[in-house]
Amino acid sequence: MSSKSGEAGITQPGAEPFAADGGPVGVLVLHGFTGSPQTVRPWAEHLAAAGLTVRAPVLPGHGATWQDLGRTGWLDWYAGAERAFTELSAVCEQVFVTGISMGGCLAFRLAQTQSAKVSGLVVVNPSLAGDTKLLVLAPVLKHVVRSLSSIGGDIKKPGAQEGALKRTPVAAVATLPQMWRTTAAQLAEVTQPLLVYRSMVDHVVGPASMRVLMDALPGAEVRPLANSYHVATLDNDAPEIFDGTLSFVQKHSVSHQNG
Repeated sequence: MSSKSGEAGITQPGAEPFAADGGPVGVLVLHGFTGSPQTVRPWAEHLAAAGLTVRAPVLPGHGATWQDLGRTGWLDWYAGAERAFTELSAVCEQVFVTGISMGGCLAFRLAQTQSAKVSGLVVVNPSLAGDTKLLVLAPVLKHVVRSLSSIGGDIKKPGAQEGALKRTPVAAVATLPQMWRTTAAQLAEVTQPLLVYRSMVDHVVGPASMRVLMDALPGAEVRPLANSYHVATLDNDAPEIFDGTLSFVQKHSVSHQNG
C-alpha cells in the first residue's frame, strides 16, 4: 500500500487514525495540513464519549514524513476525507463533518459535494484563502526549494504539542490555492447548519479566510476564541469547542429532536 493511502506509512507517534462506534449519529473529524489525528484526537474522544460514532482519519500523505506529504496534493486529501465520510454514512443515519484549518476547508467541500448527506458543519480556524506571497510563488518555488520550516505548533497553552511535520513540502503547498478557489466558488451554496470557531490570534490562517467565509455566508455563527492560537483544539479554549460541538450536533440530530 502506498503512502497516498494515508495510513500505510504512519511513523509519527500519536498520528494514528481514531475510530469509535456509538449510536446512529456520526461525526467526521478532519485534521489540518501537515498535522494528523493527534491535532483533533481530544475533540474526537469527547464526541465519542457522548455516544456518537466518530472517525478521525489520517489524510493521505500525512502522519509520516514531509517527503510523503510532498507526493500528495489537495485532491488526495479530499479523497481521503470523502472515503471516511462514505464509510461513516454507511453505518450512520446522520453524519456531521468537523475540521480544523485545512480540515475545515475539506469539511466545506464535503458539504458541497455530498449535499443533504451532511447534516451540519463545525469548523475551527478554517483555511479558505492565502495571505502570503509564498502561496503565490509556491508553484514556481517547488522547482527550487523542496521544503520550508514547519507551520505547525501554533499553540498558546504551555507544553501542548501538535506533533506536526517538522518541514513543509512546497509541492503540497502549491496545491492549496486550487483547493481554496474550488471551495470558495461554491461556498455560498452551503446551506447546512454551520458553527465557526475563530481564534482572535492566529499565526497560520490570516484574515483573508474569514473574509471569504463571511462574504459567502454572512449569516454564519462565529464564536471567537480569546485564549487560543491556531491549533485551538489543543489549546486553552478546547473545552469550549468540544462542548459547543456536542451541543450543536445534538441540536441538529433527528434522534435528539424526536426524543
